[in-house]
Amino acid sequence: MKIALALGSAALLGSGLLLSAPAGAQQTIDSLGLTVTTTPAALTDYRFRGISQTRNRPAVQLTLDVEHASGVYVGGFVSNANFAGTDIRQEVDGLFGYRFSVGDVKLDIGAIYYGYPGYSRPSGGFEAAWWEGAIRATWQPNEAMKLLGSAFYSPNFNFESGNAVYVEGGVDLVGAESGLTLSLRAGYQWIERNVPTATSRTDRGYFGAPDYGVFSIGLSREIAYGVVGAVTASTTTLERADCFGGQKICGTTVVLSLSRPF
Repeated sequence: MKIALALGSAALLGSGLLLSAPAGAQQTIDSLGLTVTTTPAALTDYRFRGISQTRNRPAVQLTLDVEHASGVYVGGFVSNANFAGTDIRQEVDGLFGYRFSVGDVKLDIGAIYYGYPGYSRPSGGFEAAWWEGAIRATWQPNEAMKLLGSAFYSPNFNFESGNAVYVEGGVDLVGAESGLTLSLRAGYQWIERNVPTATSRTDRGYFGAPDYGVFSIGLSREIAYGVVGAVTASTTTLERADCFGGQKICGTTVVLSLSRPF
């Protein structure tokens, strides 16, 4: 079973926060042409594509994004994690890519590595870590609306479950007077090898759940001194019986969070 955070920029998307950094919440190193954003966050649950990575428990996270004036960037993400039946207790991700614009559309092409330090692969088991390529597009027709789309591809998904594709679309609506951002997302995850059967090969890994859709709606707002609060409701199309052997980590939930970009 997997799942980890897909990072785009310093914005915390994969975990369901759907937040944007407040204006001025970045550090610049003009002599090197660098912009650095560091974002600590605390959440009541760590959800990635609608599925809990902490077994419905709180998470503390840190995101780092370093972008050069050319558009090239590198970054990292750290969080506690807890996958049933494994000794995974933390996730450490790395990412790199290139951001640029074509007309009014902002594009981000990159790759993400999802790592789990301390994971002990059991005899006959499979590696938890995996790579994923990503392309993201953002178009903002006006100050009150932002349209987003993204696609991710992995040649060997979590626990060696084969090819995987995730696509997502969404919109952010900003209230000028209220300061609230309403974020809507809809996505779908395909995995080559979902659930093993009695005739499945034992030398291949399996994800543990069928292909599924995920939907979320969130509200976020800067509270004070750059601290951003958010509440996000999410759900998946997975029934509990299909969720990694009946686990309670795929259903409808509401996540509360606080973050502070620097």
